[in-house]
Amino acid sequence: MRHPEYQYLDLLARVLDAGDERIDRTGVGTRSIFGAMVRFDLSDGTVPILTTKRVYWKTAVKEMLWFLTGGTNIQSLLRENVRIWTDWPLDAYRRETGEDIGQAEFERRVVADDEFARRWGELGPVYGKQWRRWLGPDGHEHDQIADLVRALRENPTSRRLLFHGWNVAELGAMALPPCHMVYQYHVTSDGRLNCLLFQRSVDLLLGAAFNFVGATALQLMLAQQAGLTPGELIWVGGDVHLYLNHLDQAREQLTRSPRPFPTMTLKRRGADIDDYRISDFEVTNYTPHPPISADVAV
Repeated sequence: MRHPEYQYLDLLARVLDAGDERIDRTGVGTRSIFGAMVRFDLSDGTVPILTTKRVYWKTAVKEMLWFLTGGTNIQSLLRENVRIWTDWPLDAYRRETGEDIGQAEFERRVVADDEFARRWGELGPVYGKQWRRWLGPDGHEHDQIADLVRALRENPTSRRLLFHGWNVAELGAMALPPCHMVYQYHVTSDGRLNCLLFQRSVDLLLGAAFNFVGATALQLMLAQQAGLTPGELIWVGGDVHLYLNHLDQAREQLTRSPRPFPTMTLKRRGADIDDYRISDFEVTNYTPHPPISADVAV
């Protein structure tokens, strides 16, 4: 049987070989295709943590746990040593103040100074806000995650088992509109929980690996909370792209052969969906190739 990671590697090769090259929002430029799908079977305990480069899976899981808190400020992320969201508020700070501050100093200020963090560490109404506190026109806040858990338990055959983050009214206030924007779930008659994640835009070299891990972690938590077992993770990408300063790194990754996927397990059952911590996740038998570094386009 062909290793499932080849789905990702084939996608890398397709974008490299046949992607449409154009200037994008960031000014870096991309090579992109439109429309792609990969499928990973989680039922045997293995999970899609890529092996052709090291993926810092704890960072991805911490990010997902942060989304579930409803948080929108990078201070709590930085206190967990997660720096993947710093680029956007740092860029805003430099533009608005004219101060040529380094990332390390900016992060130090955000962590140490609550007032500074409130002003400059805020990302706007991004993922967590929409997932847990979507504001309706009547002023009522909707907790999409709590509603989903309830529906998985009480009405598992529903075709409305989903949540999303594309709140048109608040897009302009977000540091970055949601990329992974719709998560839909499906429960089989034998109790397997499947997930289809639609991602409108994906940085294939840097972002996709984290998105696979985050979605997997969420699927494991939801399955446990609803008394189900993990099934398939189906990832669908809209604009699937490589930044032009990532092409050499993609070519390097394509020279590597996949190794067996690791397993991910939850060491305890959370009292509810809000009761999980990074220490609850255990990954075993992860032996990847070395990491591949690349710059984030802001």
